[in-house]
Amino acid sequence: MSTQIAGPVHIAGQQVLSSSAVQMHNLGEIGFSNDGRAFKYVKNGAVAMVQGKLYQAPAEVTNHQNLTPVAAAIGAVEVTTTLGATAAAANQYAGGLLVVTVTPGEGYAYKIRSHAAIGSGGTGTFVLEDGLFVALTTSSRIDLVAAPTSGVIVNPTTASSAPVGAAVYPIAASEYGWLQIKGQASLLADGAITVGTNVIASNATAGAVEAGADAADLQANVGVALSGIATTEYGPVMLNLF
Repeated sequence: MSTQIAGPVHIAGQQVLSSSAVQMHNLGEIGFSNDGRAFKYVKNGAVAMVQGKLYQAPAEVTNHQNLTPVAAAIGAVEVTTTLGATAAAANQYAGGLLVVTVTPGEGYAYKIRSHAAIGSGGTGTFVLEDGLFVALTTSSRIDLVAAPTSGVIVNPTTASSAPVGAAVYPIAASEYGWLQIKGQASLLADGAITVGTNVIASNATAGAVEAGADAADLQANVGVALSGIATTEYGPVMLNLF
């Protein structure tokens, strides 16, 4: 099969504190600085990044979920389906997953290599990196999930995917660069945060973090405060988004 796993990289092709119109690493590639911090290579979305803010994977598209595939045999590397009332740009899902949610074939997730542009309500074919392990029928259902590092957005107050990292540099719109995913970093605080306590994604200020006070807080965990942080200020957080 074509899916391979390799070790992490040293940051060399593109420096951490930079923005590039040219892609210099594979999206999702992880690199380490010599002090143990970890970074993930991403493509920014349509709005320039703000350093010190939390970023999320592209928002889910509900009209690209629970889709009915055309029947496809074991080993097939193409799956055809009809979208709901939202168009898909060419290769919007390249590097993402085609997830089989209803049997036959449920539980398998296949990496998407490419696809053409598909109009709202249109039918399109998704080319996979690996062939199907279980045949799909019209009883199967599939979800399309974008690559989490392609087109990242500032973490919204209402989660529409998962956090992927903290911005350490103002990467330009639609350009490439690194988000920090582990180690000491600076993040915007929504509300006062106490040193040594858990911090979670804010549900009141986009791109901020807040204190994880109790079981009622359902936002994603981000890390632990390295010092007390006053509200609306930027402060040190030990990130754990690996």
